[in-house]
Amino acid sequence: MNAQGQDADALLVREAQAGSRTAFDMLVLKYQRRVERLLSRSVRDPADVADLCQETFLAAYRALPAFRGDSAFYTWVYRIAINAAQRHRSRQRPVESLDDDEGTFGTDAHPTDDATPEALLANRQLARGLNEAVEGLAEDQRRALLLREVDGLSYDEIADLMDCPPGTVRSRIFRAREALAVRLRPMLSGGGWR
Repeated sequence: MNAQGQDADALLVREAQAGSRTAFDMLVLKYQRRVERLLSRSVRDPADVADLCQETFLAAYRALPAFRGDSAFYTWVYRIAINAAQRHRSRQRPVESLDDDEGTFGTDAHPTDDATPEALLANRQLARGLNEAVEGLAEDQRRALLLREVDGLSYDEIADLMDCPPGTVRSRIFRAREALAVRLRPMLSGGGWR
């Protein structure tokens, strides 16, 4: 996030801390989709994602008087959301997703006029394989990679969110990309998924 965005967030936080419900509502509107997207990476049920998003912002609202601004507002909310997702996962027993067509990178193929059924199937299989490969990464690698590739955050922003040095973020992303390349290479070369 640029400095201007952080300044706007800081102003909204100060106003919310002073009692402005509208200021906090503006922060929720600004970050709600990002928090939902973050939560949906580890929680499959959309209803649970919505509940956890609400829980995240409610917890943030309650803790707002103690927020000192040592980090960006989104960094703080991100950590609250990650903790909510971890608590949710610890309360749930692991279940397989019933909807195999839904994934991190969107396996929902939108046909074009020149798309053949074979091409659509290949795209869907590739997307499913990519999602499986991403899910197979170590948690820190997966989180860093998704924050970079899906959310478009800088290495410094990711380092702040993950509470580690930027060099560690670079290393995690490098290792994640290497692992994905090894896993996807057979599929991309026509050898099928293993």
